[in-house]
Amino acid sequence: MSEKNQTVKDLAKSAIEDPATLQELVDNLSGASRRMRQYSATCLGLVAKDNPALLVEHTGALIDALHRPEAQTRWECLDMLTLLVALDSRACEKAVPGAEAALFDEESGLVRLAAMRFLCRLAATTENRSDKLWSLIDEGIQCYHGDLEFQDMLVAVIDFSRGKISAATKQALADRMAFDAENGKGALKRRATQIIENVS
Repeated sequence: MSEKNQTVKDLAKSAIEDPATLQELVDNLSGASRRMRQYSATCLGLVAKDNPALLVEHTGALIDALHRPEAQTRWECLDMLTLLVALDSRACEKAVPGAEAALFDEESGLVRLAAMRFLCRLAATTENRSDKLWSLIDEGIQCYHGDLEFQDMLVAVIDFSRGKISAATKQALADRMAFDAENGKGALKRRATQIIENVS
């Protein structure tokens, strides 16, 4: 597979049409070449946006790729797993340890944001999951308050607040956002207020 001969978009299109090409991209996620892992993850990300069902059987490989050293492969795979939650949430649960590590990645804000989006999407699927994952979401809200990615994290939390979450988690979320709803300004205040309204 030559990067020079095919653009990412062309290769993603080929992968959608040809299972062998798709499998090759998935296999590259565990390959020795950092550059090829990143390139393949980008291609697969486009596949996931177009037809996420094609990647359901490859969930395990995406989860395994959360342990690669480079940030891009990890955030691309977290974004794909976020899309797969709606199709196979049980399989995606196995990604929680990798997502937890990503949430506290010290070097990449994009990895932290992708992890928060994934955890919020998964936690919103059942009351039980909302209770199990709330402590991670809560810690993320506290740790990254004011960071560059925080406003985008709050968008994920807004989606979470609309999900199937338990009464206890709703209360804890409302309590966590109360200060920003009362004292915040601009987008922060609006988003915090919206979260509280969603769980009231």
